[in-house]
Amino acid sequence: MSRLVPIIGHLLQQEQLQNDIDLGNVSHAYLFSGPAHIGKHALALRFACDLLSVDVSDDQKASVRHSVEKLTHPDLFVLDQLWMAEVQEDWDFLAQHSNVPQAHRQKNKAKTDVIGIDDIRALKQRLYETGIGTYRCCIITSIERMHAEAANAFLKMLEEPPQGLVFVLTTQSQGTLLPTVTSRSRILPFSRVAQREMLPLLEGITEEDRAFIFHLASGAPGMVMRLKNDPDFLRLHRTIHSAAQSFWRSHSLTQRMSLLSPLSKRGEEAERFLLHLGLALREQGVHMHPSFVFAFQRFARDLSTNAHRQLLAHRFVLELFK
Repeated sequence: MSRLVPIIGHLLQQEQLQNDIDLGNVSHAYLFSGPAHIGKHALALRFACDLLSVDVSDDQKASVRHSVEKLTHPDLFVLDQLWMAEVQEDWDFLAQHSNVPQAHRQKNKAKTDVIGIDDIRALKQRLYETGIGTYRCCIITSIERMHAEAANAFLKMLEEPPQGLVFVLTTQSQGTLLPTVTSRSRILPFSRVAQREMLPLLEGITEEDRAFIFHLASGAPGMVMRLKNDPDFLRLHRTIHSAAQSFWRSHSLTQRMSLLSPLSKRGEEAERFLLHLGLALREQGVHMHPSFVFAFQRFARDLSTNAHRQLLAHRFVLELFK
């Protein structure tokens, strides 16, 4: 599994980070903000590798790169994938994504993707160890997952970080973060990548698959690569998309309610189907009634609340028949 992959797009961000290193103007904390699968984590690892290579001889830079690839560099700390009971039982898999100790999560039988106070305490123990290079780097992905108590504990580290430590934080939801966290970070916004920049990623792919992948990925190179490299994942999304198209084409209340069944419970399945509902609605073009757009937007917003999901689905379908 290669982690230091070529970065697609985001040239301004790459130039700024390199200039910070060249000018000795490296911030103690960076916040990479933007949509999922857009390349934030990939660039964070690339930046970490560049930081850990500062003042390292040319002969040793290959070794630095190799250890970053394996997440074994002693000055690199990555908190990405979290151990969760009944979901994450494979420690080898976990080690491919995170290298911060998480035995406490197994002991406590953690079942949530929330970053808690115990996670921050485990991270803190590692961060205050003695480093071997000019810089040390801590990457925390999707920092919006932090519980309030954990965020406050993390803020104390952010205010007074150990010498040479650089935090690289990523988020899909900057507006939900504590203002004190964002104000203490150098923010780099990430936008969706133009399709022309991603064309080389899909060389050798049929025109039909290429069009569908670009349509679904919506400017996210990470999603493009996953759909390209995982045929089962691509087939799954084609199946979901077909069901979403059937929803908008149907004139039967019963059939539409049945097709919305994946939304009855929270989770990845529901999120995927909601995504495809939105894409399929957009495909209606001139046939798309404005009231459908309003009804769908309200439905998607209400699903993020604690309201009864089946009642929301029933109300949504009835609105489409007005």
